[in-house]
Amino acid sequence: MPGGEGLGEIRGLLIVLSGPSGVGKGTILERASQRLPNLCHSISATTRPPRPTEEEGRNYFFRSPEQFEQMRQSGEFLEWARYLDYCYGTPRARVLERLREGRDVTLEIDVQGGKQVCAQFPDAVLIFVLPPSEEALRDRLLARNTESEEALDRRLRAHREECKHLADYDYAIINDRLEDAVELFCCIVRAEKARVRRLVRNE
Repeated sequence: MPGGEGLGEIRGLLIVLSGPSGVGKGTILERASQRLPNLCHSISATTRPPRPTEEEGRNYFFRSPEQFEQMRQSGEFLEWARYLDYCYGTPRARVLERLREGRDVTLEIDVQGGKQVCAQFPDAVLIFVLPPSEEALRDRLLARNTESEEALDRRLRAHREECKHLADYDYAIINDRLEDAVELFCCIVRAEKARVRRLVRNE
């Protein structure tokens, strides 16, 4: 090829998905994984107690604050952040293993974690999921019936703060109709995998 370029090793994509709690990030990933068989989701560790429908090792790795701090000091996290009252972190080893296998790995993390990942992986794909309106987000959070009024207001304030970092992301998905949001996510992944710079390296 011209310029001495050749096909390099094709590795998996690292995809960061951020957005407010209740916007539907998990549902988008669940539906998208049915269409993109190479997609896998990284499970985070958290100090937050599990909700009634959540399972250890499926939704999160639930850890005590002491256990989480030990993992952090041992360098086990690719990224970690405190969100509201709890800590969240991405276990490093499994993510790197999947990427080396050529799998596309999604990280469902906040903007703090997104910055940490981007600093280590400049080629990471950053996607921000937005609600059609703050009122719609409030309605979705109310429908979960897991938040007090005070907690609800704190989540909405956190959403406003996170939106200030929207320009740091590559793509935005407005989750108004779920099917459209899933389709847009899949289109982004397919387009990113077709980027020439991901397939070609200088020799």
